[in-house]
Amino acid sequence: MDLTFTAEEEAFRARLRTWLAEVLPKLPPKPAATDWPGRRAYDAAWQRMLYDAGYAGLHWPTDAGGRGATPTQHLIFLEETEKAGAPYVGANFVGLLHAGPTIAAEGTAAQRARWLPPILRGDEIWCQGFSEPDAGSDLAALRTRAVRDGDAYVVTGAKIWTSHAEVADWCELLVRTDPEAPRHRGISWLAMPMDAPGVTVRPLRTLAGSTEFAEVFLDEVRIPVGNRIGAEHDGWRVTMVTLSFERGTAFVGEVVACRRVLAELARAARANGRWDDDVLRRRLGRLNAEFAALWRLTQWNVSEAMAVSPGRGGSPGRAKPVAGEGARPRGSIGGVPGTGGSVFKLRYSHARQELYDAAAEVLGGQALDAAHPWVADRLSSLSYTIAAGTSQIQRNIVAERILGLPKGR
Repeated sequence: MDLTFTAEEEAFRARLRTWLAEVLPKLPPKPAATDWPGRRAYDAAWQRMLYDAGYAGLHWPTDAGGRGATPTQHLIFLEETEKAGAPYVGANFVGLLHAGPTIAAEGTAAQRARWLPPILRGDEIWCQGFSEPDAGSDLAALRTRAVRDGDAYVVTGAKIWTSHAEVADWCELLVRTDPEAPRHRGISWLAMPMDAPGVTVRPLRTLAGSTEFAEVFLDEVRIPVGNRIGAEHDGWRVTMVTLSFERGTAFVGEVVACRRVLAELARAARANGRWDDDVLRRRLGRLNAEFAALWRLTQWNVSEAMAVSPGRGGSPGRAKPVAGEGARPRGSIGGVPGTGGSVFKLRYSHARQELYDAAAEVLGGQALDAAHPWVADRLSSLSYTIAAGTSQIQRNIVAERILGLPKGR
């Protein structure tokens, strides 16, 4: 991978910087963290601005509504928007970074036409209905059941830690369509309308005081068969596509954010005298190297994913395309991230926690002030070794799929 920038890429960066300088000062104040309807409206409005300016789905292929930008342009976009303090995807997280890429890679032409444009415009918000009370890290243990009834599935069960459920229009939902099949089979991936009869949402309050997660109870919810992404009972493979995006590219912008916070920590330490602590300086220096390496790994992972195209094969162990009328080949959104995403997720989760532990050292007594943004981020960072697959799961993936070690018993 060539890490230098071409004249065209530098011109793209300059145009983006100019646009950000023009629009960011005009944005309204961000709603309170507890005002999720307000935050949905704010995030959707920003997404629409990106869409109108041609920056929405920048790296998505043109036939999925994107601009077909290069991996480098995509990374430049993420780097510049974070440096400029632009809004993050927020409530659009699941749609833009999970469900949308999965539908683009695995959906039929009709499914892509129905769901991708509203995601890119910010018109529709998605939530993730994967984990259950007894199926978190062991996702294959899920019990939410879908019984086929003509042209619909009748779904009954419960989900937990459902991101953005209280403001979502759609849910990427995992269900068991064949209870007699082995654990990793008999699962299907459905797009469920959140306003369907039988859906009940109960928000969950996190340690940081936010409510971006919820319990979702499903009581004989009817979901059209046409809302199934991929073949019936093939949902586990489709889910691995979703999780590959989540672990491989969904945290890209956050690496840039962490590098910015690290620079702010160094400035704060100089201002309050803690910079004289040799141990703290060494810790910040090591974290600087850590996040620089993670950024390079990010560039590698994104480039690797984009390099996979139909007919060219891919990394060992990648599944074959879903057959069927209108189905797209794997890699249609520039490729599905490989197992390098697990390497990134594993190291990034711990590095983020170490970063905010260092922030507590810099803050001193202020580290007890829950209103301080670094303190709130420190509380949030505790979830990173669990969310999107626990660190134990990532180590298993690295051991089995990269190092070729035998599966544990």
